[in-house]
Amino acid sequence: MIDGKEILSRLGKLRDVTCSKDIAQLTYAMFPGTHCPLMGAAMAVRGIQDAVLLVVGTDECAYYTKHMTIHSDDFGGLQGRCVSAVLDTRDVTFGCKAKLDQAVAELVAEYSPKAVFIVTTCVVEIIGDDADAFADSYSEQYGIPFMAVHTEHFKCENHLPGLERTITACLGLMEDRPKTGTVNLLGQRMGSFETTELARVLREAGVGIGMQLPCGCTVEDIRDAASARVNIVVNAIALPLAEKMQERFGIPYVFFDKFTDPDRIYATYRHLFEALDIPLPAALETLYEQAKAAAEASKPALQGVRYIYGNTPFDCLEFNQFMVSLGMVPQIIQTVSVEPERDKAYLTDILAKSDPYVTKTANIAPLQSVYDILHPDLYLGHEYAARLRKKGIAMVRSDKASSMLGFEITGFIAGELARAANEFREYQKEVRA
Repeated sequence: MIDGKEILSRLGKLRDVTCSKDIAQLTYAMFPGTHCPLMGAAMAVRGIQDAVLLVVGTDECAYYTKHMTIHSDDFGGLQGRCVSAVLDTRDVTFGCKAKLDQAVAELVAEYSPKAVFIVTTCVVEIIGDDADAFADSYSEQYGIPFMAVHTEHFKCENHLPGLERTITACLGLMEDRPKTGTVNLLGQRMGSFETTELARVLREAGVGIGMQLPCGCTVEDIRDAASARVNIVVNAIALPLAEKMQERFGIPYVFFDKFTDPDRIYATYRHLFEALDIPLPAALETLYEQAKAAAEASKPALQGVRYIYGNTPFDCLEFNQFMVSLGMVPQIIQTVSVEPERDKAYLTDILAKSDPYVTKTANIAPLQSVYDILHPDLYLGHEYAARLRKKGIAMVRSDKASSMLGFEITGFIAGELARAANEFREYQKEVRA
C-alpha cells in the first residue's frame, strides 16, 4: 500500500481549488467499472415505462447493458425494452447507418414503441456518425419519437451525464398544454417520492403531482409535462431540462435538493410556495422549529469531531457546510466537482473554520493509508465498518436519507451524526480499557 504521507502530499487543500480540475485523483481509474454514462442512460429510461432503450455500440457495451437491465422488472427481463444494435468492424469502418436502419425496422415491428432512446456509445462517437440526424429521420419515417443520447465515456468521469442527457432529451417529447396547478418532479433517482415529507406537504396543500422523471412516468406523462405550474428539481442532473422548459414553456423551477441545513430547507419551501402562488402551510413552521431543535441538540456530541467525507445522498458542500456549523472538523472531502461561483456560500462558511484536503470520489482503497496519520473520528459514506472499527473510526450511515426530502433530512442526519460520534467515544473507551 502507498505510504499515507505520500498520499496526502498529492492532495490539494479546499482553499486552493479554483475549479474541478484542481481536485486530485488517487488512482488512474477515476470511476472504474460499469459506472459510465451508458449506465446512467439505462437508469433513466428504466423509469419511463413505455419507452425503449436502443444501445448502439460494441458487443461489450450491449452485453453489460442487457445484463444490467435483464434483472430489472421495470425493463421486462430478457425480452424487455432494452435492445441493441451491435457494430462490427465493417460498421466501424464505413458507418453504422445500414446496421441501425435494419435494427430500427425490427424494433418498431416487434415492440410498437411509444418512444425510442437511441443511446450511442464510445465507438459511435469516435467514428463520427450523426446519431441526431438518424433520430430525426426515424421520427419522420415511423411517426414515433426517436431521441439521440450521447454516452461517450472518454469525455466523462461517471454515469451522471448519461442520466442528465437522457432526461434532457425528453424535452423533444413535450407538447404545449394549458397550465394546471400541478408540479412536475424532476431528477428523483432513489426511493419513492410519495413517502417523502415534501410529497406529504404538497398533498396536504392540495397540490397535484404531474410527471415524475425519471423515477416513474409514461411517454404520455412527458407529453403533458408542460401543463405544470412549477417544476421541482430534486437533483442537479435535471437542471438543464428545467432551464429548457422554462425557456420554451415559461415554467419556473425550484431547486429542492437533499439539503441538510434547516434554514436552507425553509427558504426553499418558501420559494416553492411563492412560485405556486399559495400560502406557506402553517405546519412548515412547526417542522422548521423541530429541525432546528434537532440540529442544536446534536451539537454537544459533535464539537471538534474530525471526519473524512466520502459518498452520501446529499449535496457534498452543502452537507459539509452544515456539519461545520455543528462544530465538526472536516479532514478530507471526497467529491466529483467544486464550482467556486456556484458553491461560494458553502465554501466561505467551511473555509472560515477549516481547510480540508480534497480528492476525487470513489478512491477509498488508497485513502486507507491516511487513517493512521489523520486519525479521523468518523467516516461518512461507503466503507467497511469492521475495517474502520479496527482503526477506532465510527461510520456514519446516511443511505436511509435517499428517500427523504425536506426537514426530515435534518432530523435524521443530526441524530445519525450524534450516534456515530458517541459510538466513536465507546471505541476509545475500549482501547483505553
